[in-house]
Amino acid sequence: MRLKTFYYFFIFLTVPFVGCKDKPQKAETPSKTEIKETASDSVAIQEKEKKEEEEFELTEENAIDFFFDYQKDLKANKVKMTTRFGSFVIQLYDDVPYHKANFIYLTRKGYFDNTQFHRVVKDFIIQGGSSDDKRTADKRWDIGRYLLPPDTKKGYSHHRGTVSMPSSEMDNPHKLASPYEFFIVVTDPGSYHLDGDFTPFGKVIEGMDVVDEINAQPVGKGDWPQQNIYITKAEVIE
Repeated sequence: MRLKTFYYFFIFLTVPFVGCKDKPQKAETPSKTEIKETASDSVAIQEKEKKEEEEFELTEENAIDFFFDYQKDLKANKVKMTTRFGSFVIQLYDDVPYHKANFIYLTRKGYFDNTQFHRVVKDFIIQGGSSDDKRTADKRWDIGRYLLPPDTKKGYSHHRGTVSMPSSEMDNPHKLASPYEFFIVVTDPGSYHLDGDFTPFGKVIEGMDVVDEINAQPVGKGDWPQQNIYITKAEVIE
């Protein structure tokens, strides 16, 4: 009787411990492995996408296709530029899609930050987007070398406050636009002799007095301001 009682007591003590030992192996081991693999895969995908974005370079061959896709879901159409004279806001035309997309893209990439208004022609234009700083050349190198086709048939003229894109200085019989630069007309009422040769893609809607003050600065050889005029910050107004 004592032996039988001891046997049941031994079974009672042994069964729970066996049960507790089995359950964690079934429930915990697979889930921990899956979580680690999922997190690792996610990090790898993010790193790959970041690397691809950093390595992407615009060229003559891919620029048009890239900006065609870029502008499809583009809602933003305003850019604010800040200088030591104050800020002004540019509204971009929706129906000049490649030039608009290019300007937004470069702004978001931080290209215009610390570039200069390098050409100031009294009572005519101020031209920005270039610099004698090596950092600007480095940014152009990283983004890519490409031109944009003119888009002069949308009915826009070079009124006062119009933002337009100059032609490239390269051998350029078709007047392809230099994507990194822009000019703003200060002539009142406008400079209509430019129509048909350059592409208006926006207009200044706030801060035209700042543009006028930049245009009033003294210049030296080649219409370069005697004191550098930097775009300290360019930002897309979402």
